[in-house]
Formats: sequence, C-alpha cells, structure tokens
Amino acid sequence: MSFRLLDLVIFVGFYAAVLGFSLYKGRSTGDSAGYFLGGRSLPWWLIGVSVVAANLSTEQFVGMAGQAAGDVGLAVSAWQLTGIVGIVLVAFGFLPRFLRAGIYTMPEYLEYRYNGLARGIMSVLTVVIYVTVTTSAVLYSGATTLETVFGLKLWHGVALIAVISLVYVVRGGLLAAVWADLFQGAALLIGGLVTAWLGVRACGGWSEFATQNADRLHMLLPRTHGELPWTVLLGGIWIPIFYYCGLNQFIMQRTLAARSLREGQMGVIFAGLLWLLVPVGVVLPGIMARQLYGAEMVKPDDAYPLLVRHLIPTGVRGFIFAALAGAVISTLASVLNSASTIFTMDIYKRLLRRDASEAGLVRVGRWSTVAFMALACVVALSPMLQGGVFKFIQEFQGYISPGILAAFAFGFAVPKAPPLAGIAALVLSAPFYGLLQVKAGHVPYLHRMLVTFGVLVVVMSVITVLRPLREPKRLPVREGFDSRTEPVVYACGLGVIALVVVFFVVLR
Repeated sequence: MSFRLLDLVIFVGFYAAVLGFSLYKGRSTGDSAGYFLGGRSLPWWLIGVSVVAANLSTEQFVGMAGQAAGDVGLAVSAWQLTGIVGIVLVAFGFLPRFLRAGIYTMPEYLEYRYNGLARGIMSVLTVVIYVTVTTSAVLYSGATTLETVFGLKLWHGVALIAVISLVYVVRGGLLAAVWADLFQGAALLIGGLVTAWLGVRACGGWSEFATQNADRLHMLLPRTHGELPWTVLLGGIWIPIFYYCGLNQFIMQRTLAARSLREGQMGVIFAGLLWLLVPVGVVLPGIMARQLYGAEMVKPDDAYPLLVRHLIPTGVRGFIFAALAGAVISTLASVLNSASTIFTMDIYKRLLRRDASEAGLVRVGRWSTVAFMALACVVALSPMLQGGVFKFIQEFQGYISPGILAAFAFGFAVPKAPPLAGIAALVLSAPFYGLLQVKAGHVPYLHRMLVTFGVLVVVMSVITVLRPLREPKRLPVREGFDSRTEPVVYACGLGVIALVVVFFVVLR
C-alpha cells in the first residue's frame, strides 16, 4: 500500500501540529520538576487522555489484535478490562499515599518505606525492563506495522520511529509528551473505531461477523486454556495489573504531576472509562482480520496491519497511519521519559552526583534518553520478539512485577515490615519466577506470577516476624496537601467498575 498526495498532506500536517504545539507547551522546563513532572500542574482530563495514549501503542494494536486473531479471541480484552478495575482501585488506595509523599518516582517511595538499597534495586530493575522490554517491543511492533503495510524494511522502520520520538521527548520532557498525547490519544481512539467500523462492513455486517466468529466472542476461556484460562481472573492477572496501573512509572508519572489528589484520581478514572473502547477499536479488528485475511497472515501480529492495508481508503489512510504512528511515539516518549527520570533522580543524583544542579539533571535526563533509545533499537532488531510482542511483554515483566507489588503492598499493609523484607521481595522475584519458567513452562505464566507473589509474601512475613521494626517508618508529607478522597470520586470510580462487570456478564 502506498500514500497518495492527500494521505501525505494529512500525515505531515498532523505531525507538524503535534510536534509544534507539544514543543511550545514544553518550552519552560528548565528545572527538574518542570522537565520530569511538568511542574505538577496537570488537570484531570489531560492526565486521562495521556494515560490512554501512553498505554495504547502498537504493542496493543499489533499484539492484542494478534492474540485476538490467534486462539484467544475477545478474551484478550480481559487485560484492558481488569486494568480498568485496577486503575480505579489504585486511585483510591495507592495514589493518595504517593501524592502525599511528594515523590518523583516509584523507587523513591521505597527508600522512605524501607531504605536506600530497596530504592536502588527497584530503580535498576525498572530501567532494564523499560529499555529492553517495553521500549524495544514498541519499536518492533511499530516497525512491523510499517513493514506489513508499506513494505518498509524492519530496521528502517525502527530507525524512523526512534528519531521522531527523540525529537520532542528530549527537548520538552513530560509536559511536551502529555500535550502531544492529547492529539495522539484522540487520533488513535478515533482511528481504531474507524478501522473496526470498516472491518464490520467488510465482514458483511455485525450479524454475519458474530455468526462467523461466535466461538471467539467470549470473555471467559476454558480452565485448560494454555494462555488465558478464566481462572487467572481469580488471582494471577491481578499481579501485573496492579503493578502496571499503580507502580509503573510511565503510567503513574502522569498522576504524580497532578495539581491535586482530586485531579489525579479523576484523571485515571477517566482513562479507565476510555479504556472501555479498546475491545471495540483494537481487539475486534484482530478477529475481523482473521476472518477476512487469515490466509495472508504469516504470524498473528500481522492481523491489524493487514486490516489497515486492505480496508483503509485514500485520505483516511493518512489519518489512520498518523494515529498508529502517534500510538508508537506517545508510548515511547512516556517510557523513555520515565526511564530517564528514574535513572537521573534515583541513580545519578542519589549515587553519583548528590550536588548536581537543576540544569545538570535535565542534561543527564536528555542524554540518558538517547542512550536508552539506542539500546532498545538493538533489542528490537534481535530475534527475541518474533514469537508475539504482547506475550513477550507480559512474560518478561513477570520477572519483576510480583516482587515490586509484594514490596509495596506488604509495606502498605504491615507497618513494621523491616527493610530486609522489601529487599528480599525485590531480589528473589526474578530467580524464583525464572525457576518456574524452566520447571513449569507448561503452566500459564499468570499462574506462575501468582505463585511467585505468594512465595514472596510468605518470605516477607517470616522476616517480619523474626525482625520487625520497633517503630513504623515515618513517611514524608507535603505541606498543606489534602489527602481525602471526595465522594464524587468514589461514585465515578465505582460507576466505571460497574460497566466492566456488565461487559463480562453480557459476553461471558
């Protein structure tokens, strides 16, 4: 498929507007609070759209649609729907603690709760995962889309995406990224819905599509399913969900930049409401692609790009491509900004240059962003992601998410848990999960995450019984900060959760 003049005009015009406006908004980011947290000034609606744009990228459009086209079907939507429940509960439980402490990063909180070693371990683990897993997966999936739709070589696509992403995230920091997300988040949601509508028409209408794919339009899969059995909804899936929604820097960094607790809470609840569109705009198109172009699919991840290649008309094509490119770039900007924030504030400033100036911190943040992107490009071009990008992300995050969640959750629940308990959870998570992967690889990875989490909690409990703190740690409190959750926030959050329950009941 090739661009016509109208497609090119729409694509270039869209990105000229996005880059110009976002760099203008991010121009006053001279200090670290401005560069990394946007001056703690974000309103709820901008937080919500930015969280959606940061979360939805081609690892969803390619990876989730690919799983839907494979043997998972509509049930892959469980990731986004349980994520909605998770992010609402995070708004009620986690967010008040983090905003009250006034932290820049998730690892910073662990230093206040445990000690500096716990902070350092989580910092290193998070940066490694962000660069070698998350960023590389986004680069690969974006380049795969370019390869399938336009015939662009994989390494050319990786290089193109990397350069465009670096332009504004290096210059403008978080503020530039979130304002770009406002455009790109809206475009990718609209683009996904347009693609779904064209796919339904090509399948002969909704009734025909539903009849042809009746066995794939269920949210609950058999207990014996090798990847996403319904039993994971009772336990395993919540490990990566609470880690991703509540302890993941590139999601939480938007809420840490909120101007108040109410704005942060309403922002993530609004993001949860928008996530309800994902099954329609991302997952169903994967099933449609299997019905329409299954014979052309070399691998499941080809599903969404094939739908775009065959169905999108001239003019709309430029907009859809801009939306997909925006999905890639916004997520890369978010992940890289978060990785550079953790590296700069948790590793460089704390361990290497405690007396670093504000300008020096921003400079380190920018150069580390470039270095991380270069490393991610190398991983993206390796054979590691060939087995399915979405599964690659979830499988490898299993090495750290049980340990990080255990350290935070146990620390919240047990005030006298000592530093050794938190360190044990962070250190033991990867080797124990890796052992399960080798010895019980046939077991769904979400069950392995749950077992890992359970073992870590037992270890932390034993350590706490043997060596409890004499007095609970005193955490910092921002002066004048109101940490009360308003009734309207509870009402909105519970309303969004109710919509998720209805979705599961209707499509069980």
